Amino acid sequence: MKNTTIIDNIYKAFSNGDVPVVLDLLDEKVVWNEAEGNAFADGNPYIGPNAVLNGVFARLGTENEYFNLKDIELHDMYNDKVLATLRYDAKRKDNGAVYDAQVAHFWKLKNGKVVSFQQYADTKKLADAMNN
Repeated sequence: MKNTTIIDNIYKAFSNGDVPVVLDLLDEKVVWNEAEGNAFADGNPYIGPNAVLNGVFARLGTENEYFNLKDIELHDMYNDKVLATLRYDAKRKDNGAVYDAQVAHFWKLKNGKVVSFQQYADTKKLADAMNN
């Protein structure tokens, strides 16, 4: 399967709330890093699907009324790498802050599984929403 198709499947599954599909596409030793300055970077690096589930996905669900990915563009790169540019469209539960943040995700794959993930994000916009 083409790498961009795998990443597209991850985004579609995430958007549909099908987290088990997302986790299944992560290598058992995936190294996941949230952007420096993002509150979720406190657990960097998250190693393995369960760490990503508990340290990132569960927190997104707990802290946000909704969290959507939009304007996703996938860029196939050499050596099993994919760059995704997109936006986070979300609303926080604690203070009602709505944000629309620019982000990029850098994915590395091996044998059809994600072996590493690096998030780049407008961390000021994320922090402003959290502290609103």
